[in-house]
Amino acid sequence: MKFLFTVQGEGRGHYTQALSLSAILRKHGHEVAAVLVGTSESRQIPSFFKEKIQAPVYEYSSPNFTSFYKDKKPNIFLSVLNNFSRPFIYRKSLQLVRDKIEEIRPDVVINFYEMITGMVYQIYKPDRKLGIPMICLAHQYILLNNNYKTSREQDVKYYLLRMLSRITSRRASKILALSFRDIPCSGKVKTVPPLLRSEVFSIKPSEGDYIHGYMLNTGFYDEVFNWHIKNPDIPLRFFWDKKDAEEVTKIDENFILYTLNDNNFLQSMAGSKAYATTSGFESVCEALYFRKPILMIPVHVEQEFNAYDAGLSGAGVTGKKFNLDELINFIPKYSPDEKFRNWVHKAEEIYIKEITGEQL
Repeated sequence: MKFLFTVQGEGRGHYTQALSLSAILRKHGHEVAAVLVGTSESRQIPSFFKEKIQAPVYEYSSPNFTSFYKDKKPNIFLSVLNNFSRPFIYRKSLQLVRDKIEEIRPDVVINFYEMITGMVYQIYKPDRKLGIPMICLAHQYILLNNNYKTSREQDVKYYLLRMLSRITSRRASKILALSFRDIPCSGKVKTVPPLLRSEVFSIKPSEGDYIHGYMLNTGFYDEVFNWHIKNPDIPLRFFWDKKDAEEVTKIDENFILYTLNDNNFLQSMAGSKAYATTSGFESVCEALYFRKPILMIPVHVEQEFNAYDAGLSGAGVTGKKFNLDELINFIPKYSPDEKFRNWVHKAEEIYIKEITGEQL
């Protein structure tokens, strides 16, 4: 079968999911013919994705709902206002995605939570006119599963996330909801395991004496630094996205900062005592797989949901800032979810069945 991927280019999670799924599909003789990536002025396609995806990559403008920050967190109102003040740009994007689907004629379009693709299927209906179905894949789709229960307060909190999930997937033939655990399916929403990078499975975890961390926004540096001043004897190894930073920034012997490197990041996580993060779905899954207790500090609604859902699996604690005392206090209480590793190991079999209909 021939596939076309469309990827939301915000954060690193959808990129790594696309890489992992492309490897599974190619292993079973299928083709990923091209990848369309929705970006914005604040987003760039990372070099590791272009190097590893092994397919032509096309870029277009797409809505970005975490582009305006206030107090280290995105201002959703300003983000929405900015996105919908530029309809002409998105009209060109809609036409590009439509034209690429018509040109490549894949058997299936796989949409990694990309809004423009969802709108193309609503407006131009390539599933009806060309017979090309769309399968949607993301963690957020678990909110559309009727068997996933949330409180009334959470329903209000995650309203925007549900709305975006419906926009991206309204004409999908199937919706694959990545989940920390196996949950019964609901209609066309199918629960599937996380798509972890192959490198994860080749690393043997150990328990070091340091806390491994990731700061999505360099504004969190002051919080971590201030905690370190009060707790200088606890080693910290943090990765950050600071532009023009040296590959290694050594504050002192027990506080070292690294620029983001996929392999170094995984090796550091696997050898750590615990993990502090802004709650990206993929890195939380990797920490769960390595059996590391987690402190999650979400900075936008998607990460708030990731942290909430991970908490249901006992992964860690959620905080409002990088107060590592909360993580240290949680470590003795942490009990790894052994079912998680077994669930992850079923990924290849489940994805091939759900996407291609083949049985392994």
